[in-house]
Amino acid sequence: MVGEKLYARNGRTAPKFLILDKRDFEKEKRNLIQYIVKTQSLGADYFENKESHSLGKLTPKEWSIMFYKHLDHHLNQFGV
Repeated sequence: MVGEKLYARNGRTAPKFLILDKRDFEKEKRNLIQYIVKTQSLGADYFENKESHSLGKLTPKEWSIMFYKHLDHHLNQFGV
């Protein structure tokens, strides 16, 4: 999850993460941009030994890699 290798295409999503209702694209886009800006403003120190719900404590570099890979995966998934 936090290594350099990108996520595989068409991997299965855990059922609790499936989005089954309709969403407002512009609203979701604004939310994503706000989350990215907030993450940047928090800075690397905020993420030092911050615990992931599924992976335990991570370094700022591991958080950065995971954020990048997750966002890249979904942007590619939807052709963005």
